[in-house]
Amino acid sequence: MKKLVISVVLALASTGVYAKDWKVIRFGVDASYAPFESKAPDGKLVGFDVDLGNAICEKLKAKCVWVENDFDGMIPALKAKKFDGVLSSLSVTEKRAQQIAFTDKLFNAPVRMVAKKGVNLMPSAESLRGKRVGVEQGTTQETFAKTYWEAKGVAVVPYQNQDLVLADLASGRLDATLQDAVQADIGFLKTARGRDFAFAGPTLNDPKTLGTGTAIGLRKEDNDLRQQINKAIAEIHKDGTYQRLSKKYFNFDIYN
Repeated sequence: MKKLVISVVLALASTGVYAKDWKVIRFGVDASYAPFESKAPDGKLVGFDVDLGNAICEKLKAKCVWVENDFDGMIPALKAKKFDGVLSSLSVTEKRAQQIAFTDKLFNAPVRMVAKKGVNLMPSAESLRGKRVGVEQGTTQETFAKTYWEAKGVAVVPYQNQDLVLADLASGRLDATLQDAVQADIGFLKTARGRDFAFAGPTLNDPKTLGTGTAIGLRKEDNDLRQQINKAIAEIHKDGTYQRLSKKYFNFDIYN
């Protein structure tokens, strides 16, 4: 009888009957990536990802709790259950998908290099040989730069967060940086400290290292949460919430 009861319980759990009641959803975030996630002067977390997460929680009638974490430690912290999902401009790659699950796409994430105006650098190993290129640790940009540039004489310099990357670029300690193009444009180039800098070269395209857009990262065993979040994502697209939030930050289509 005991074996039968255990079997029934396991069967019910596998079908989701005993799925967790997600009344509180904890999202991991690295608040150094404006306009997607950053801190307002009063210390409040703000940004497009934050707004999307709050909108998703509203659809699910759940409370959003934001947990700050360094980006390079996001996946280990997720797997250690320090939070329930990574909502921090996380690009979808095959390598990451081996460790975690992803929701449906949130938005596109083009990658470009930034350098001082007039230096005529291009995002290639030949052009960057002997130069120092800053990247945020744990990002797809770090993976790209180390995969294609580092062995050919380019010094790829990882930083704990994006603020530190841009600070060293502005101070002259870096020759270039590699990051999300939208973040670079709105969070740096259109600010006072970025006035002497510009995009260098075209958008990079390498799905293997740079991924295919961003999504929320989840533990593989939390399939019920993934299904609920995907439903909420579809709903905020359908009722116009996504478009309204997007227009708050961007004057172009961030999704495609």
